[in-house]
Amino acid sequence: MAEIRTKRLNDYLRLIDIARDLASTLDLDILLARIVHAAVEISGAEAASILLYDDTSRQLYFLVSTNIDEPTRRGLIVPLDGSIAGWIVNNRKPVRIMNVHKDPRFYSTIEAITGLATRSLLGIPLVTKNKIVGVLEALNKPKGRFTDKDETLLLVLGAQAAIAIENARLFQQSDLISEFVHELRTPLSSLSTATYLLLRPEMPPERRDQIIQNIHAETIRLNALASSFLDLARLESGRVQFRKTLFNLADLMFECRDVIASKALEENIQLKVESPEELPLLEADRDKIKQVILNLLSNAVKYSRPKGTVILGAEVIDNEIAIFIQDTGVGIPDESLPHIFEKFYRVREHETRASGSGLGLSICKQIIHGHGGRIEVKSKLGEGTVLMVFLPRSRKTQPREEEKSNAKNPDKK
Repeated sequence: MAEIRTKRLNDYLRLIDIARDLASTLDLDILLARIVHAAVEISGAEAASILLYDDTSRQLYFLVSTNIDEPTRRGLIVPLDGSIAGWIVNNRKPVRIMNVHKDPRFYSTIEAITGLATRSLLGIPLVTKNKIVGVLEALNKPKGRFTDKDETLLLVLGAQAAIAIENARLFQQSDLISEFVHELRTPLSSLSTATYLLLRPEMPPERRDQIIQNIHAETIRLNALASSFLDLARLESGRVQFRKTLFNLADLMFECRDVIASKALEENIQLKVESPEELPLLEADRDKIKQVILNLLSNAVKYSRPKGTVILGAEVIDNEIAIFIQDTGVGIPDESLPHIFEKFYRVREHETRASGSGLGLSICKQIIHGHGGRIEVKSKLGEGTVLMVFLPRSRKTQPREEEKSNAKNPDKK
């Protein structure tokens, strides 16, 4: 009996240490990783996962698990009706199941994606201030079944975790919103001044037309800023689901070149695409990678000098595919290089050259990190910049669209 009491005391002392650890960070990704690893430790489970609940959209989405290194699974929607986690959200009660495959609420899609054969499950609601935050699940008890003690310990952890998650979310949102509001002040001030001037009866028609054009430009800028802000907020919260497919990167690169070609021609800039013939297929969210390439290409053209050159290329380096965008533009000062991926950061020397939200590169970084990759920059002031995106490679290859077309129509060669 004394041994049992000592073990129980040690369990609760460990929970105190975990609570202190959870309270020490406001980084949501780090926090969630600590929670699931703590859940495995105290329940003796094989794995653990967290699903977060969005009360506005009434959606439950898979976010993190100890047994998944693949970040593109984040954001996978789990139905509220037709899943064990959904039942826990709707009823705000814990669930213990010995064999999930015999439970009609089991959502087998998650099992197929994670590759972990789920047997037993202990799930608890994450609730704070009467608000459901999400679900914490412990999966597969190696010996025996989940016990009353496991459930009690997980409920205590869940109560601490819910508070920590909500605090991290609020901090993240307030930090981003405060930056966004700060960025809104300049265009709103411009619009306020412009509308005041338009109301002046002595304003000449030609000046009035110029003010109307300025209002139109600022409105477009505000719309772009709001869209970028929402994109970044969704990416940072993990609510974006990456839809991975296998696709030919070279085809996508030429597609992006065609989109930017008219702008490059307008600026008198030569736009080139370089890639090896047998480039492996890329397994990623094609639309998101296109968004990244277009953003980087657009920046390269925007900050290039007339008669300059922008090169979009790709190559295989070990187990990665490297996509690079090289320009012969104005370059970036050394002191600015560490900051260019920060939210709302704009290089001071470039502000008069081109306008922007200061969010594009932050969004690119979030997308690439979400694919398990990285993005780097090299630049020399007055000579140009190279932005490099590294993504995990696939071993498969396929011919480009133009090659497949030639194979079907040999007379065209």
